[in-house]
Amino acid sequence: VQLQAYGGGVVQAGGSLRLSCAASGSTLSSYRIGWFRQAPGKERQFVAAINWRGGSTYYVDSVKGRFTIFRDNAKNTVYLQMNSLNVEDTAVYHCAADWGYSGSSSNPYGYDYWGQGTQVTVSS
Repeated sequence: VQLQAYGGGVVQAGGSLRLSCAASGSTLSSYRIGWFRQAPGKERQFVAAINWRGGSTYYVDSVKGRFTIFRDNAKNTVYLQMNSLNVEDTAVYHCAADWGYSGSSSNPYGYDYWGQGTQVTVSS
């Protein structure tokens, strides 16, 4: 499966962005899709994930109540709606696919496919 992430940009603190992760080459029915982010000088961090089958969602505590991950079956796409953004959300965001729901949703090593990143910059 190939993943393409897009939708990043520059936004003021308190604003919103919606990231998209479009998949091709395979349907996502057997995958978990996750979003990870990495800021300069920091380790990669889990943000959110969704099980395509069943729709269970997972979030890191720092984004709960602000971010929402959801999918569009017809478009084979996963979205990350980000509201109330703050400067700490500034990072390159990547989406990834875990075939077979292996292990913890927050473990990046459990994901088999990665898309290129999209930059999110939140200005104060």
